[in-house]
Amino acid sequence: MEERRKTFDPKRTFPEIYSGTPTFMGLPAIRKKEEIAGHDAVVMGAPFEGIVTWGSFTGCELAPKSIRNASARYGGFLPEMGFDVFDYLSVGDYGDAETVPGNIPATLAKIGEKAEAVVSGGAVPFTFGGDHSITVPVVAALAGKSEGKVGIIHLDAHLDNIDLYGEERYARCSPLHRIYEIENIDPANIVHLGIRGPRNNKDQVACARERGATILTSFDVKREGLESVAERTLNIVQKNTDAVYVTVCSDILDVAHNPGGPPDPCGLSTFELSRLLYQFASAGIAGFDFVEVYPLNDTNNISSHVAAWMALYAMAGLVKNRFPQLPD
Repeated sequence: MEERRKTFDPKRTFPEIYSGTPTFMGLPAIRKKEEIAGHDAVVMGAPFEGIVTWGSFTGCELAPKSIRNASARYGGFLPEMGFDVFDYLSVGDYGDAETVPGNIPATLAKIGEKAEAVVSGGAVPFTFGGDHSITVPVVAALAGKSEGKVGIIHLDAHLDNIDLYGEERYARCSPLHRIYEIENIDPANIVHLGIRGPRNNKDQVACARERGATILTSFDVKREGLESVAERTLNIVQKNTDAVYVTVCSDILDVAHNPGGPPDPCGLSTFELSRLLYQFASAGIAGFDFVEVYPLNDTNNISSHVAAWMALYAMAGLVKNRFPQLPD
């Protein structure tokens, strides 16, 4: 007989935190990793929040549930594209990664295991966080399976490349520093895109430049235009790489477009982000995540709806990559 579960057990894990949640957009549920084979993309949740870095701004571990609930309103047809995404892509929902309360490394390892199953199954992982630390194990899983280098497109208001927050290596302000260190990733193939504002510091800029990463601000996007910035970004992340990963923090968006995220002005619009994601995915991506939606701050769940839309536009880009004869 299986050992009974007990309270205050640090070895106890939670394979499903939130029950009664629909799959993303009503897609088929994947219960076992053996069922991943044959899918082009697989959605997974990483309902984890680690150390809080500002006051009581918290609750992003609720986002995978909130985003899935929001997505139930939608289908895969996009009239502006002229096709239904799910006519061309087989996509399933693999549920949430397990969490180990109070143990950040163990939880990140669980997220990495789930992502590795998706990548090993031949599918593109589409992950909803959680705070930005969840990107590290997903990228590590992809890099570990890649035959060559992996390029990173990091869409964010903040560089998120602080080495340590106090003594914590995996704070939400540190994931890109950890990604700099992953084997099979050259920081010269990393673009920090959309960076802006007073929640960055000089040391972070210096660190990115010392490592060879490229910084493009939201002001660069506005001045140069979407097409030019997308082309510059792809030229950097695709140079001598075999795969590209896209990670999106909700605050890449202007606060007016992101009420359930950090309140950072001077960002992109939802239209601008959707077009960039579509263009990046049209060029071929091997992974995607959307992190740091805070449902407790979002009365009407607008940011959760936005996250669902943005994932769908990235999937539409995958369609275009695989079926280039389709209209833009």
